[in-house]
Amino acid sequence: MRILSILAGAANGGAETFFVTLARALAEAGEESRAVIRPNPPRRADLEAGGVPVSEAPFGSWFDLRTRPALRRAVAEFRPDVVLSYMSRASWWMPAGPHLKAARLGGFYDLKYFRNCDHLICISEGIRRHVIAEGWPEDRCSMIANFAEQDSSPAADRAALGVPDGAVVVFTPSRLHRVKGFDVLMQAAVDLPQVHLWVAGSGPEEDALKALAAELGIADRVKFLGWRRDTGAFFRSCDIVAFPSRHEPFGTVTLEAWAYGKPLVASDADGPAEFVRDGEDGLVVPKGEAAPLREALRRVIEETGLAERLVAGGTARHSAQFTQAACVANYMALFRQLRGETG
Repeated sequence: MRILSILAGAANGGAETFFVTLARALAEAGEESRAVIRPNPPRRADLEAGGVPVSEAPFGSWFDLRTRPALRRAVAEFRPDVVLSYMSRASWWMPAGPHLKAARLGGFYDLKYFRNCDHLICISEGIRRHVIAEGWPEDRCSMIANFAEQDSSPAADRAALGVPDGAVVVFTPSRLHRVKGFDVLMQAAVDLPQVHLWVAGSGPEEDALKALAAELGIADRVKFLGWRRDTGAFFRSCDIVAFPSRHEPFGTVTLEAWAYGKPLVASDADGPAEFVRDGEDGLVVPKGEAAPLREALRRVIEETGLAERLVAGGTARHSAQFTQAACVANYMALFRQLRGETG
C-alpha cells in the first residue's frame, strides 16, 4: 500500500518524533512510505535513513501559496492509497484526491481543522470520546495507540554525567514546558537526597527550571541533557522513569519505560491514567502534587520487590499491546477496512 504521511510540526516534540518513527516503521514493514514535511534537515535525514523519501512544503497560514501545489505534486507523483496527516495544521492542508484521507490525533484538537479528512485515528480512547462529543461521527474515528521499541544507543556513562556511586537516577524525556510538570518533579526530589534527575528536552521553561533547581538547592543533582535523539542511552542507564505531566493526552514515555524495563512513576494526566495500571505496571500519582510523587519514588527505591513487580508488569503490557509490529498491523488493518479491501 502507498502511504503519504504529512506533517507541519515544531522543530522538536513527541508527536514529531513519532511521525518519523511510524513512517519508518511502515517502510520497514514493506509498505511504500513517503513523507511531506516542513523543512527540517535532521528530520529529513532520519526519514531518508529509514527508507522514506521526503519532499518539503512550508505548511504556512491561509496566505501560503506554496504548500497546496507541493502537496498536489506529491500526490500526482506518488499516487498514494492513503494520505495520513498529523495534528491540526497538516490536516487543514489535506490534499484532495481519490486517496483515503486519514488524520492522526495526538491531542484534544479543534475539529474545524479536520473537515477535509475522512477518518480520524485517535491515540487514546479519551481523545476518541472527545471527538465524538464534539460531533464527529462515531463510525469515522478509531483508536490506535502509539508504540515504543528500544533504540541501539549504548548505555550512558553515569559517572561521566556526575552521578556518584549509590545514587538513584530518575529520568524524564520531554519538552520543557510547564504542562510537563518538571517543577513538581524537582520539588519531589528535594527530600530524596539519593535521587539525581536526568532531564532530556528543550523548550520555553528551560531557564526557569534551571533557576528553580538552584533555588531548591538541587542544581548539582539535576542534569539538563538538551533535546536528545539517543534517549535509549539514558533509559538504559537510569533506575526509574518519572512522568509528572499536568496535561498529557497519551505519553509515549510510558511505553518507553516499559520497553526498556524500567519502573514507572506517572501522574494521573489523561493518557497515563488511561493506560497505566496503578501498582501493576507503574505507580500513578495525582498530577501537580509533589508529596505523592515523592512518596511514590521513595516506595520504588525502598520497598522490597516493588520495582521488579512494576517492571514485570510493564514488560508484559508492552509485549502484548505496544510493539511496533502490533501498531503497524493495526494501522494497515484499518486502512484496508476503510478502503474496502479484504484479506
